[in-house]
Amino acid sequence: MMLLVSAAMTAPAVAASVTNKDADTQVLVVVEGGSRMEIALEPGATETICPSGCFVTLPNGDRIALNGGENVEIEGGAASVK
Repeated sequence: MMLLVSAAMTAPAVAASVTNKDADTQVLVVVEGGSRMEIALEPGATETICPSGCFVTLPNGDRIALNGGENVEIEGGAASVK
């Protein structure tokens, strides 16, 4: 049992992936661990974010919580989480 716990603790964190499927650059506001940053995603670009969980404010004002491992697609300023 200790071996399983040890292996889980040393496994790398899984981050979320965000892809901009819009024709315009989209700006996301990411709050992670108390720090806030803005990420500009060019059309067709994909960015890896939130390795330890975060909140993301989308261009349309929606706010979503990510734990890591999600695939997010932005289209029409709105997000779909997969």
